[in-house]
Amino acid sequence: MEKKELKRYLLIAVIIIGICVVVKNLSIIWYILNIIFNALYPLILGGAIAYVFNIFLSFCERHYFPKIKTGIVALSRRAVCLVFSLTFTALAAVLLFKVVVPEFVKSIGLIWEQVPVIAMDLTDWAIEKSENFPDIQNKLMELDIDWNSFAKTAVKFVTVGAGGIISYVADVMSAFTLTLTRVVIAIIFAIYLLVCKDGIKKGLARAENVYLKPSFAKKLNHVLDTANKTFKAFFVGQFTEAIILGSLCAGGMFLLKLPYAAMTGTVVGVTALIPIVGAYIGAALGAFMILTENPSQALIFLIFLVILQQLEGNLIYPKVVGSSIGLPGIWVLAAVTVGGSLFGITGMLIGVPLSATIYKLIYEDIEKREEVLSPKNTAVPKEQKNSTPPENKKNIPVKTKNAKK
Repeated sequence: MEKKELKRYLLIAVIIIGICVVVKNLSIIWYILNIIFNALYPLILGGAIAYVFNIFLSFCERHYFPKIKTGIVALSRRAVCLVFSLTFTALAAVLLFKVVVPEFVKSIGLIWEQVPVIAMDLTDWAIEKSENFPDIQNKLMELDIDWNSFAKTAVKFVTVGAGGIISYVADVMSAFTLTLTRVVIAIIFAIYLLVCKDGIKKGLARAENVYLKPSFAKKLNHVLDTANKTFKAFFVGQFTEAIILGSLCAGGMFLLKLPYAAMTGTVVGVTALIPIVGAYIGAALGAFMILTENPSQALIFLIFLVILQQLEGNLIYPKVVGSSIGLPGIWVLAAVTVGGSLFGITGMLIGVPLSATIYKLIYEDIEKREEVLSPKNTAVPKEQKNSTPPENKKNIPVKTKNAKK
């Protein structure tokens, strides 16, 4: 057996043994990967925050005295734009919570107050419709619910019942504290990345030149550049579309004199960041809050939002987002479904641009292969047609002025 064949068989054997070991110890490997991911989660989250936030930061830097390249203005460009971006984001978050959360809690309180009235109306309706069933009618007439005692029982159940709800609440608070700590670390790491992004970029370029082959580095840079353009176009388009939809929703509700216009417009705009399903989530939350005031107005809101979403989906979204990522609608739906099943809302947001990136790269590769396999490429180029091989030039007669003579 030759050495090449021996190496090939040994490589196949090692791969088979490795697959068997992985399959046999899959639970242990998954446990180790889970530990590593949990340890790196704040850094991964910080990198994601820095990437999305860098879009807005780059926009601010391009418009902060762009013609001045030296001096204090140039040196302070990064710091000033970063402070402005963080302040703007913090104010937007505070405004969001201040507008949405109190009104949402208020709507839940109103629903809780309306439950006894709705229950009594339903009971009277059931008694009236059950005239042909005397036994059921008598049972309904004997039914008497003390809602005050029911509320006290519910509070008691939450505080001491159900096998220790207090301990469950303590676990939830502990998990919330851990999550909050991770988010704070992620934000700090994101700020560090944004401040030092130029130095990090130069360091990665140097490492690429040293450790990677030029051909592989060129392919890798093309993949990363395609992904960067796709993700950036998607996020910019999605944020723009969400702002437009939220503004149109709030303005239309003001014109129709529907309650909670500003809050519902904000909710619809925020949920519109989620592709495809975000519109339905916003519609459900908005209808729920308006339902506490007037059920008929909730129906009017749903009709208005359906019309608005049709206009937005056919006119605004294709111009703002659709053409920017270049992904057919069927693949958008598939990306949202798979991404949501695997990673929830985060998967929905990442799935669409990631699928668009893979789609573009595969399409480019198909075009290149078709050019290679095309019959036109086997034809002789024009330059080669017009040129004569050197060995045949001596046999060609040269025309001169005295040729006729």
